[in-house]
Amino acid sequence: MTEMGHADRHQLVFTVKDKCRVCFTCVRECPVKAIKINNGQAEVINERCIGCGNCVKVCSQGAKQFLDLQSEVEDLLQSGQKVVACIAPSFPAEFYDIADYRMLVGMVRKLGFYKVVEVAFGADLVASEYLKMIDSEDQQPYISSDCPAIVYYIEHYHPGLVKNLAPIVSPMVAITRVIHEEYGRDVKVVFIGPCIAKKAESEEVDVAITFKELRELFEKYKIEASTDSKTEFDPPLAGKGAVFPVSRGMIQTIDKNDDLTKGNIITASGKDNFKEIIKEFEGGEIECKHMELLCCKGCIMGPGMTNKDKRYFKRNLVGNYAMQKMNNFNKAEWESNMSKYRNVDLSQSFLPKDRRVERPGTESIQKVLLSMGKKEPSDFLNCGACGYDTCEDHAVAIIQGYAEVEMCLPYSIEKLHKSIADLNISNENLEDARQALKQSEKLANMGQLSAGIAHELNNPLGVITMYSNILKEEANQDDPVYKDLELIVEQTERCKKIVGGLLNFARKNQVRKTDTDIEKFVIRSTESVIIPKNITLKIDTEMNDPHIMIDQDQMMQALTNLEKNAVEAMPDGGELSIRIKEREGDFQIKISDTGIGIPKENMDKLFTPFFTTKKMGKGTGLGLPLVYGIVKMHKGQINVVSNTDKNMGRTGTTFIIEIPKY
Repeated sequence: MTEMGHADRHQLVFTVKDKCRVCFTCVRECPVKAIKINNGQAEVINERCIGCGNCVKVCSQGAKQFLDLQSEVEDLLQSGQKVVACIAPSFPAEFYDIADYRMLVGMVRKLGFYKVVEVAFGADLVASEYLKMIDSEDQQPYISSDCPAIVYYIEHYHPGLVKNLAPIVSPMVAITRVIHEEYGRDVKVVFIGPCIAKKAESEEVDVAITFKELRELFEKYKIEASTDSKTEFDPPLAGKGAVFPVSRGMIQTIDKNDDLTKGNIITASGKDNFKEIIKEFEGGEIECKHMELLCCKGCIMGPGMTNKDKRYFKRNLVGNYAMQKMNNFNKAEWESNMSKYRNVDLSQSFLPKDRRVERPGTESIQKVLLSMGKKEPSDFLNCGACGYDTCEDHAVAIIQGYAEVEMCLPYSIEKLHKSIADLNISNENLEDARQALKQSEKLANMGQLSAGIAHELNNPLGVITMYSNILKEEANQDDPVYKDLELIVEQTERCKKIVGGLLNFARKNQVRKTDTDIEKFVIRSTESVIIPKNITLKIDTEMNDPHIMIDQDQMMQALTNLEKNAVEAMPDGGELSIRIKEREGDFQIKISDTGIGIPKENMDKLFTPFFTTKKMGKGTGLGLPLVYGIVKMHKGQINVVSNTDKNMGRTGTTFIIEIPKY
């Protein structure tokens, strides 16, 4: 019995990285997950690949390519050696555009082949061996070994079932042995078919190419179908083996079926079906005499076909060719050839080549699942978007280094939403900072102007105050001029206070900091403000250490100004709340009211000197500029949040002061 000798080939399938678009379709369709995702790029893991070519078939971008051996065929044809082409029985499904199969045979000859034979005769020989095995008394259940991808799958991932592989060669190897018997041991053999895995199946075949590669050779050498070049296949000619490439083809060749009432034959094709039947058979859940398994849904759907679709159209083409063949069938000649080659060794043995990877522990899997946000049972969507059947399978692949966390679509979407939300917050903060900077520049310019005006006014005001007081002292109190002088002195003092306010706004006054208990200080500030009974006062503190360094006089002036404004904003009553909070090296005071709020159009004018919304005579417009100046002199920040729309929540205004503790 001959051991199956895998051809020494390079990687069968590889990725064209420039074309890979990170869709994970290849991962989803690979029956053994022989795809590694590295930085979003899908790479084929050669040692895990079974050569099924599913990834080639499903990649819409053409990013998965198989090993091209056209140059090796050309080298053989140009070497002067006799080269025999053996064409797989699925050829009618590929070359449906050629009216007569004999034209195709003639085209292949034009490439320089010595002989052109049908692999279907090898299928006839192999089918007869399967018939003997199925009808024998041997109770050993067998798995068909004519599909190399199935063989690789069992050898690599179910090595315990290697003993169940039918010890029979594939039709390709069978016809190769017949060719050597018929045409000599020195002839070279080129297999042409729909399968990628055939490229690495056997060392007995010199080169294996696909129908797609054959079409490219025709195009390269400008060989076209012609009635003038029609020739028949070289002997031995095939019989019913022509139906081998369709699903259930082998059992049809030997006139058997997978009748459920007999239960001795099970057929399955396609990546999910063959895996399921192998798993159930290995688990002892099913019993049968024989399993005919194909990795593709029939060889007519192989990855080496130009057209990847139209399964039933292709099946019909193969059926029509088989019927045509049987109508012109020379049974006597066929039986003679079957007898002639009955002594050709069709045996094959297989060895386990275990390539399974040890499954990681439960703790490691749980850790990865948590990193993807899989905490509750409802988080395990098992949507398959990552290419794996379950979230747990994906986690296992991540640990084994075959997958990435970002392949999880729900996780990536949630991460994207969070990034967008964070970006929006950053943009808002950036816009706030931009507006604050703009306002600071504006106020700084106004501060310089105010300081200049204040200094210019201080001297004449001093002179007016001095001489009006001298005249007032010299005048008799009963004199009508006395009252006029008294008014002059009073208004001059008022002007001086306004000038002092301008200097405070311009931050030209000195800050005399003293140790202060801020909690007691805030309480004392509210005691100097008249708070009506319809307004509730609420003070909250979150201070581990209430002691800070501030200029008490100036800060008292700032707080009382804000508190008075808050009271005036609530003519119908409400709540005045003051919250003191300790931060890293700073303290924060929030003074909030539930009043009418400040309109948006006024927000950027609040700290502008002489801007006021109060009635004439009720305010100078220097209160908030004064507060702004005092806070800035303490190297702090002041911000305002306000709402005037009841639909947006509770109306009111909050002033937020942040100042270093020391």
